[in-house]
Amino acid sequence: MTARPTLAVVGATGAVGTVLLRILSQRADIWGDIRLIASPRSAGRKLAVRGEEVEVAVLAEDAFDGVDIALFDVPDEVAARWAPVAAAKGAVVVDNSGAFRADPDVPLVVPEVNPHAARRRPRGIISSPNCTTLTMIVALGALHAEFGLRELVVSSYQAVSGAGRAGVETLRRQLSLVAGTELGTSPGDVRRAVGDDTGPFPEPVALNVVPWAGSLCDDGWSSEEMKVRDESRKILGLPQLPVAVTCVRVPVVTTHSLTVHARFEGEVTVGKAREIMATAPGVVLCDDPAAGEFPTPADVVGTDPTWVGRVRRALDDPTALELFVCGDNLRKGAALNTAQIAESVATEAD
Repeated sequence: MTARPTLAVVGATGAVGTVLLRILSQRADIWGDIRLIASPRSAGRKLAVRGEEVEVAVLAEDAFDGVDIALFDVPDEVAARWAPVAAAKGAVVVDNSGAFRADPDVPLVVPEVNPHAARRRPRGIISSPNCTTLTMIVALGALHAEFGLRELVVSSYQAVSGAGRAGVETLRRQLSLVAGTELGTSPGDVRRAVGDDTGPFPEPVALNVVPWAGSLCDDGWSSEEMKVRDESRKILGLPQLPVAVTCVRVPVVTTHSLTVHARFEGEVTVGKAREIMATAPGVVLCDDPAAGEFPTPADVVGTDPTWVGRVRRALDDPTALELFVCGDNLRKGAALNTAQIAESVATEAD
């Protein structure tokens, strides 16, 4: 693309869309026109991007006229309908929904791990992974490139903003109801205090952890757990990788965390693993337990990298490493990754 490309942001008024507009204003400005697109109820609003107020247009076929790259952050069903429309108009679509991640003709891209995959896009669509996968995959991809991953066991500790604004509002409302009380000391007292309105969660999330995220899949697995498995396999090019996942919702507003048990093809050392992650793009190593230094959501929120700490070799397996990782689920976990993919497409050689 010789002229500065035209960018469309579809879903500009949503939680991730709001973060995306901030990111577009903070990063190197390679864009020509930036169009903001949303549902009819948001059309006409004005949002700030690159220091200018831009009016939000309604999502319609003609909104994509002349668009080079379209970033989609909308529900799956909206993306499934409109992303092909934008692609048919000639735009390269970068989609943050789950609508196309499993499609073999749609690459699933993390620029630090598999940037080459973005160049083959027969449908004109590139998918960005789920925020839980993105929290760990940059660090894991760097380790895989050196050691060769052969098995993965993870548990997630997912922030409520992963369930959208409703998740955040639910936690804040519940916290206001339990603050300053003696709740959490007898069975059911928290549930009675917060009532039946648990928002997008099946149980109270304040003073609690909820071992469930997503919708029900076969054999008791959740959709979030299946995403981590399927997406990790696709991104790393390991279609048979054994993966076990348990997803847990915790009372954190923004920033997902995961414990990672990763087995590799041969013996690993903590020294080499630390060296790899200390120099990997998009990764920050924060690992000095003796000094109380390890990543936590309270410190990581609002930052771009994957933060890694508690790096240990497994006690009973010299081929395995244990890690704790944190990443802002609205930045690298969603908005930043789509922006990075868009930038890579925009700067492809003609």
